[in-house]
Amino acid sequence: MSTTLSQATQEHTVIEDAADAQAVLGALNDADCRTILEATHDEPLTATELSERCAIPSSTTYRKVEELAEVGLLEDRIRINTSSKHATEYRRRFDAVAVSVDGGDLVVEVTALESGTESCIGGEASDDGKFEIDAGRSYAVADD
Repeated sequence: MSTTLSQATQEHTVIEDAADAQAVLGALNDADCRTILEATHDEPLTATELSERCAIPSSTTYRKVEELAEVGLLEDRIRINTSSKHATEYRRRFDAVAVSVDGGDLVVEVTALESGTESCIGGEASDDGKFEIDAGRSYAVADD
């Protein structure tokens, strides 16, 4: 297993598609979604941790997490636990969202988080003891 440290630069994503902009604004307008986004700003949390910390029922938490991930406001990664089952954890992906009107069109600009991130390149151990990497996923190691 290797660990990679990378410094993220602040990126801006402009959402000009009306349906996508409405989806982002709809998620931000939802009180449960805002609570989840606030909780995941400083540290990634599992759905169970979010449900407990935010006092939101589990079924609602899973639904809201999926909605936030679909519109790109939340990212998921696998938390690799050395002493128990792996878990999916969620982290807020943005620092700010700005809304403007350009020629009658709604424009949403999302500013990505500006921080150093630690990621672990890894995956699941197979039956033969080899570690398989899922290239499209992020991983974090947690010692329980």
